[in-house]
Amino acid sequence: MVKAETLSNKNWHSLEVSQVLDLLTTNATKGLLEKEANERLVQFGENVLPEKKKESRLLRFFKHFNDILIYILLIAAVVTAILGHWVDTIVIVIVAVVNACIGYFQENKAEKALEDIKKMLSHTAQIIRDGKRLEIGASHLAIGDLVILHPGDKIPADLRLIKSDNLRIEESALTGESIPSQKNVGAISADTPLGDRNNMAFSTTTVSAGTGMGIVVATGQNTEIGKINRMMSEVKLITTPLLRQTAKFGKSVSFVIIAIAVVVFIFGYFYRHYDTGELLMSVIGLAIAAIPEGLPAILSIILAIGVQNMAKRKAIVRTLPSVETLGSVAVICSDKTGTLTKNEMTVKTLVTGDDKFDVTGTGYSPVGDVVKDNETVDFSAEPVLDSLIGCFYICNEASLGKDDEDNWYIKGDPTEGALITLYEKASVDHHETDRIATIPFDSEYKYMATLVEADDKNIIYIKGAPDRLLDMADKELSLSGEKPFDRKNWEDEITGLAGKGQRVIGGAYKIVAKNKKNLLHEDLHEGVTFLGLAGIIDPPREEAIEAIRQCTEAGITVKMITGDHIETAKSIGLEMGIGDGVKALEGKAIEQMTDEELESAAVEYNIFARTSPEHKLRLVKALQARNIICAMTGDGVNDAPALKKADVGIAMGIKGTEVTKDAAEMVLADDNFSTIAAAVEEGRRVYDNLKKTILFILPTNGAESFLIIASILFGTLMPLTPIQILWVNMVTSVTISLALAFEKLEPDTMKQRPRSPRTPLLNGYFIWRILFVSVLIGGGTLLLNLYLLNNGVSEDIVRTVTIQTIVITQMFHLYNSRSIRQSAFYGDFFGNKAVFVVSGLLILLQLSITYIPFMNEVFGTVRLPLHFWIYPFVFGFIIFIIVEIEKWIMRLIDGKRIKTNKS
Repeated sequence: MVKAETLSNKNWHSLEVSQVLDLLTTNATKGLLEKEANERLVQFGENVLPEKKKESRLLRFFKHFNDILIYILLIAAVVTAILGHWVDTIVIVIVAVVNACIGYFQENKAEKALEDIKKMLSHTAQIIRDGKRLEIGASHLAIGDLVILHPGDKIPADLRLIKSDNLRIEESALTGESIPSQKNVGAISADTPLGDRNNMAFSTTTVSAGTGMGIVVATGQNTEIGKINRMMSEVKLITTPLLRQTAKFGKSVSFVIIAIAVVVFIFGYFYRHYDTGELLMSVIGLAIAAIPEGLPAILSIILAIGVQNMAKRKAIVRTLPSVETLGSVAVICSDKTGTLTKNEMTVKTLVTGDDKFDVTGTGYSPVGDVVKDNETVDFSAEPVLDSLIGCFYICNEASLGKDDEDNWYIKGDPTEGALITLYEKASVDHHETDRIATIPFDSEYKYMATLVEADDKNIIYIKGAPDRLLDMADKELSLSGEKPFDRKNWEDEITGLAGKGQRVIGGAYKIVAKNKKNLLHEDLHEGVTFLGLAGIIDPPREEAIEAIRQCTEAGITVKMITGDHIETAKSIGLEMGIGDGVKALEGKAIEQMTDEELESAAVEYNIFARTSPEHKLRLVKALQARNIICAMTGDGVNDAPALKKADVGIAMGIKGTEVTKDAAEMVLADDNFSTIAAAVEEGRRVYDNLKKTILFILPTNGAESFLIIASILFGTLMPLTPIQILWVNMVTSVTISLALAFEKLEPDTMKQRPRSPRTPLLNGYFIWRILFVSVLIGGGTLLLNLYLLNNGVSEDIVRTVTIQTIVITQMFHLYNSRSIRQSAFYGDFFGNKAVFVVSGLLILLQLSITYIPFMNEVFGTVRLPLHFWIYPFVFGFIIFIIVEIEKWIMRLIDGKRIKTNKS
């Protein structure tokens, strides 16, 4: 039995195959014995990642009561129950439960949307045990098992390769490399970075070409993906800016409410000699009046509407507060491969001995042209270019296809797929050529050669690493025919293409006799004619370039954090508008930095290359240490820890891994970076509308509190009962204010810098406006009460008129609140139809509470004679005019301040 301490060796890549076989007591041809495999499964456990324990639905529901304002509301419910006011108790509890239900169901809906787009990973493995070839569940793989690999297979565990036949593995999800890794079996240095461990195959990566065999050296949580999983579990989650602000706001309001309630109770008890029960009900009424109990509900509704709007724009949001957080993001840290780029290799440049050519179009779609000086190439005038493209097509094992949804894809190596796409784009003679013999691509030789028939001769076409082809060539082809080979010129061309971040592939040929029927490496040692070069890139998404421009305009910095090579990263970054094409930082430099040094570097640099999962996580932490709200995008497992740590983690929905989606707050259903810009816009709109809602709701609470305090201080009639206060609060919060959630984005919002996380939810102007409108409505209503009482109007009618006055006045104030500073008639006055719909609904509700007998009984209201309705409507219109005048004065002050600052 293998010892546990043996597996603590983290450097399987540094051991020879024979050492690995000895340490794991397995066989390179027969694999493990079945008995030994079962014992190791018991000893080390199944090949699965530990699952996070899910919260029960009941616990998730009760979490929505975890708010200090709701606590005060529930205490009020207990007190009213003790005093025997059961109707008040029931209504208060219903308000709290409805608020919890709104949040709970919206979160479930967002979670279900995510589940619908998840893709399942492969769960089987081809192995050899007891000398027999088997297909088993990947979870039953044991340490030491011999795994067989074929094209298209997903690697089921971490393997030390013992056989590699042109084996190439797509590892971008784990390492960030856009090009498949060529595998071999020789031992390498112990300190080799993860992305360069060419004798290893890692769990969840995919075989793109060739075949191979490997020994299982790590399973489950001990694999590289398992380490990332552990790293994620250790990440300490942070709350969003909105939650921090609302929590602080709730505590402040709660403290003020309790303090005022105590002072008012003492004053009423000792100086006005109220009955204790009556005074308690009044103080409870004060507490309920002051608590914006509808705010958590309307907050959830506004965020939920934001979630639905984002879903329409292909962004699935998992947690409601993340909607608003997007609006305050100052930095977006983006992975390159598959996020900013297509992860579809594309030929962009062709070089012959006579000229250079550009290739239009991106990805595997064969749409585009070969151009020179912006003119489509006439291939009849460019025979060398024709031969070069034909060489790339003939010397190729990939194929191009289209799926059921008309999306183009390739089978085989992505680089070869790019060359096939080039051939389909070019206006060359598309005819099949009969192959006679082939030398497959091999990592030792770094080229592929194909022998084909051609009239009275045969031709060997060669495609591969330029340095190998330069060693073979002794002449080159030009329009004037074959000429002496200028190696220095071609080396300069290769350096130039590499400096642009392009991967360079060379093409060459050799003419042989018609009777030549076999092909050996020795046939390529002399007589080879060099044709030219192709520069290949993983192209940036066109829409991502525009999205980055929009982000920059909105004051958001986009940083590229990739596992790719530094020159490639700088070149792609410059093309996309990230960085200057010169400044970039590599992962090995990050490792040498202290946390303090990294904080400065994280702000200074916008391109980070050859990064590991640990580097990405440290960079996110460094930005957060500078109080920068940051988002992290990615599609690979290597992005997951950073996504989880970021203020907003954004995963790709199509190409993203399961781990990445689970770690993220938002999933892009279309894998389109530009969707992020749309989501940021929606986030800013949500936050603006949230502020407008607060500016609208709180004056209701302020006006009611003012009325009750004044009534106790002056010893007059209590203007509203607790249950009437609840009605006013909820009908204004959940009915009228809901219309503000549908307000459109105000002009220039996306041209403003992101707000600081330290920006308070209520600034000085907001506090002024809330107090100003509260006193206007509360004071005016109090004067109206005194006027009616002095004219002999009954107390029940006065209370009913009071309810109508506060609610109808708030309806008028709704139109004030559609813009914080601008006039109510600024812009598209009729653009938000919801304000007119809720105004009509509100009038129906107010008529119901006034004229339906059941409502009269529950809420203590009475039927109003028609002439009493003039008071609330005239008063509401007056308040509307006064607030519009106040906004006009504030705009004048703003204008003078701007002029002063400019001068």
